[in-house]
Amino acid sequence: MNGHFKFIIIGCGMMGAAAARHLSLWTDGVAVIGPAEPADTASHTGVFASHYDEARITRTIDPDATWARLANRSIARYGTIAAESGIDFYAPVGCLVVGPQRHDDDLSYVGRVQKAAAALAVATEDMNDSGLVEAFPYFAFPRGSDGIFERMNAGHINPRRLVKAQTLLAERQGATVIRETVTATREGAGLVTITTAEGKTYTADKVLVAAGGFSIAERLLGARLDLKVYGRTVSFFEIDEAQMAAFAGMPSLIWRWTDAAEGIYMLPPVRYPDGRFYLKIGGDPNNVELRSEPEIRAWFRSGGRESTHRHLASVVAKLVPEVDLSRSSMAACVTSFTPTGYPAISMVSDRTGVLTGGCGAAAKSSDEIGRLGAELLFHGRIEDDVYAPANGFPAHFL
Repeated sequence: MNGHFKFIIIGCGMMGAAAARHLSLWTDGVAVIGPAEPADTASHTGVFASHYDEARITRTIDPDATWARLANRSIARYGTIAAESGIDFYAPVGCLVVGPQRHDDDLSYVGRVQKAAAALAVATEDMNDSGLVEAFPYFAFPRGSDGIFERMNAGHINPRRLVKAQTLLAERQGATVIRETVTATREGAGLVTITTAEGKTYTADKVLVAAGGFSIAERLLGARLDLKVYGRTVSFFEIDEAQMAAFAGMPSLIWRWTDAAEGIYMLPPVRYPDGRFYLKIGGDPNNVELRSEPEIRAWFRSGGRESTHRHLASVVAKLVPEVDLSRSSMAACVTSFTPTGYPAISMVSDRTGVLTGGCGAAAKSSDEIGRLGAELLFHGRIEDDVYAPANGFPAHFL
């Protein structure tokens, strides 16, 4: 046996690292177990995480009051996390939402966004065709578009740097970070025993499984979690440093060309680890469900779907015509959806809890979601009763 802890968090991604930071503020004896980012995705045979990226949209507006609160509370702590860690991860460039002109606010996508903003008392700017052209000349929206611009408390975060900041602070507060991969948990003799792929064994009084899409592995929770995991493809388009001035002030973007379409999201050009600037776009036209842990690993190694990359390139050609489509690449990630549409933050036994299911909306909200996971593990329940779901954030099993 290689170590005993009061609490072990399995998974050091956006939720797990946040949970470790909050939990280590309240108690000693905290460990978080999760591997470092692999050097080469294509040849890596272990697990992956979806925070291996430089930009994710953040915004306070959400038509769902629970998701809005999760976002607002997280965003309010960005400054403190950055200041205490010394790691900047937030770019407050604003977020622009665009769709067809509003005719019926209850049916119109932009109308629903505006109503949500009003309900949350979030300051926004309404824009029609001419306003969009004047404010954002690099975009070429079709005529008959309406936009809602959230200038304050919105923009994008760097998920790699946020996880780094959360992990650094957790360590500084006394948490132990173990760079291994958990393969199984087992309860017995008043403890939870954890084994890793590296051949180590750890025990804990309580365990929180925060393994993202990999939480479907039955060896982690003792049963198959009801979690739909979908493979996603994101595309990157290189922007010359000399061109960056033309994109100055570019906000994060969510665009639906029809009210019924899922549309796309786009991040302004940012510098990636290779030193180059890339504009990023996502929005798969259809789903690829991944039904097992080996399928998830294979999906990450695949690098994504060429058909989705072509689709996204065609959107960029119309929407940002100044972008050179010949210098592009793609990457694979996953999103995980629970039956409730909210994260699963629940004890599944007296000693084991689960924290997973971002539902495509959790990156910006990960600090508050992690705090709730820490609260669950520390108290055995979520004590904060302000959230809307009547039964908390339950986990369901197949």
